[in-house]
Amino acid sequence: MLDIPALARLTEAADGVAPLDESTLLAVRHRPDSVRVWGDNRGFGLLHGDELSLVVLPHERGTGLGRRLLLQAPDGARLAWSHGDHPAARALAAAYGWDRVRELWVMRRPTTLPLPSWEAPANVTVRGFEPGDEEEVLRVNAAAFASHPEQGALDLAGLRERMAEPWFSADGLITAWDASTRRLLAFHWTKQHSPSLGEVYVVGVDPAAQGRGLGKVVTLAGLAHLRDLGVDEIHLYVEGDNTPALGLYSGLGFSHAASDTHVQYRRA
Repeated sequence: MLDIPALARLTEAADGVAPLDESTLLAVRHRPDSVRVWGDNRGFGLLHGDELSLVVLPHERGTGLGRRLLLQAPDGARLAWSHGDHPAARALAAAYGWDRVRELWVMRRPTTLPLPSWEAPANVTVRGFEPGDEEEVLRVNAAAFASHPEQGALDLAGLRERMAEPWFSADGLITAWDASTRRLLAFHWTKQHSPSLGEVYVVGVDPAAQGRGLGKVVTLAGLAHLRDLGVDEIHLYVEGDNTPALGLYSGLGFSHAASDTHVQYRRA
């Protein structure tokens, strides 16, 4: 049986970018019956839902293995990610009729940049996650990401899976509440990957609370939390066509390099 996480780590060490996204790795670990895998220790294909991943070990590239794995993909493979916009993936997609349909940018910010000060609006309480908050977090997440193909599908099982990960910290899930109604207005879930690297994991604002500056408030609170943990850099993922979010993050000192782009392809 293939050790998918180990092979993914080997590929990441060579390329500097993980070849599988978080939801796919969680499915491999917790729900192996939900994925289909083919190949061997030289490289493998994996289907999770309708999303295809092809992983070829660095020393096996240029041998046609990626093409063979693609041709073995089940008919249900409709979408595919190229993490890091790999040139071989671009060539393979062009040769076999997969269209480039989506870009996910990685933006980065050194913690040496000063942070603007922030203050919670009147009648808003900002605090870390507490047991019992799950229902409200899921409600706001579903409303904020109703049109997002991955984040919007988060359910209680998925939330608990993520909270069981070694990186989870209740203090790192910043929540903003209406002090009168005790309803969640916004949240910023941070992640610490290593002593030097943090992430703006998810920022969600209830659509009913938009226009009050709460997205910026919880974002700044989370950035301050990561800075105080001592990380050197903070990164985030954002849709390449999300102009308002790109403007917000650029204004907070985040920048994007062309090589820091993940590309989604759709079978024509």
